[in-house]
Amino acid sequence: MKYIDFKNIDINDENFNNQDLKIAGNIIKSGGLVLFPTETVYGLGANGLDSSAVKKIYLAKGRSSDNPLILHISDMDMLNEIATNISTIEHKLINAFWPGPFTLILTRTSIVPDIVTAGLDTVGIRMPSNKIANKLISYAGVPIAAPSANISGKPSGTNISDIFYELSNNVDCIIDGGSSEVGLESTVVRVIDGIPTILRPGKVTPEEIRKITKSVKIDEHIFSKFSSNEKVLSPGMKYRHYAPNSKCVLVYSENNSLLVNKILELSNKYNNPLILATTENISSYTDKNLLTINIGHKDNLNEIAKNIFTSLRQVDKLNPDIVFIEGVKQEGLGLAIMNRLIRACEYNYISI
Repeated sequence: MKYIDFKNIDINDENFNNQDLKIAGNIIKSGGLVLFPTETVYGLGANGLDSSAVKKIYLAKGRSSDNPLILHISDMDMLNEIATNISTIEHKLINAFWPGPFTLILTRTSIVPDIVTAGLDTVGIRMPSNKIANKLISYAGVPIAAPSANISGKPSGTNISDIFYELSNNVDCIIDGGSSEVGLESTVVRVIDGIPTILRPGKVTPEEIRKITKSVKIDEHIFSKFSSNEKVLSPGMKYRHYAPNSKCVLVYSENNSLLVNKILELSNKYNNPLILATTENISSYTDKNLLTINIGHKDNLNEIAKNIFTSLRQVDKLNPDIVFIEGVKQEGLGLAIMNRLIRACEYNYISI
């Protein structure tokens, strides 16, 4: 297994031309697996046009075959190879949000294997803004199929140290690019009857999409369970995800005092509770000798988004009886944060 350390290399240097990254690109093109950084989370990548290579992703993650993958591209020429019948509104979304943390569901061409799309006639496509990811795709010369780098069901990886022991034995190359900038997977959108519909919320918010297209819808499954017989239209919609081993309960109130008091009340029923709390509220719990993890400042959703998966991974190291998590308001980036937390809590949600 090849390990490439880019943590201290200026990837934004226009003269950047790393031979190791070209080797990683050849590994992808030749059917191997590469663990690589993006601006959202780390990805577990393979040649998206090679069915045998893509199958390795499913095996390495323990991922269900009816859970489609996203194809990552480096330029518009790649887009035109794998997608067709792109509408005017879809082009507007592409121009507004690519490269970046935004995935668009488009009609696929015949060169995209069924294993990538779980048999659907559409495929999720994204152009990463992370320079390492973009150059890797370019050097590979093929779209890279890549779900989040983690064992299925576990929190996504936002740094190599969190996921190294999970995946290092199953990949041919690891590219360490430091901590992910965003910390949550991309926003996934499908245009339905001319209206962008958010299938998975992310860094690109409904408010930002509305500025481009005047209208936007949010899929009903973002905060509700997916029935077993429904087809998955996007990654991250159906299966248990982001969850620690301990039971988690998400608690939210617009009234901060009510929120803290409710978590204190619930915590009193357990011998070893753990609270994932905002910076402002930490002392309310530590003063009661409760174990806490700081998820970030209440008024800084970017900080919370970046910390949330690492915080969820820390839970298993502490092995609490139960975990209570402070929620945030479901607007802007808070929509994506709450989507991930509700699923991590397996829909154990208290709103006061």
